[in-house]
Amino acid sequence: MNADALARELDLCLDDVPICLACLSFVAFAVESGDELEIRRWTRKMTPDLWEEGLALPVKQAVERARRGGVPGASDAVADLERGGSHSAIARAIVLRLAEELSALARANRGRI
Repeated sequence: MNADALARELDLCLDDVPICLACLSFVAFAVESGDELEIRRWTRKMTPDLWEEGLALPVKQAVERARRGGVPGASDAVADLERGGSHSAIARAIVLRLAEELSALARANRGRI
């Protein structure tokens, strides 16, 4: 299982992570644009900052829960996190998934205010 697929399987959502949504919005705006180069650029740029401000612990816990639960690819993701931390493929995939969640929330709330 690749990092993007595993990120979607993890028991983790925006409510679980103490991160700055304004910082995550840079990635979310890129997601909304649909420009793959911008999405990759902003994901790589923002993941270390989000990692430091509170993403690290919930990600490590979610990946470890997945490993204990026998989710395919979770053991590789644990090793990926140990090697690369905020620069790992799974960390970037989780940031992207959270940005997609934020983007969906923003779309759902447009016009309500």
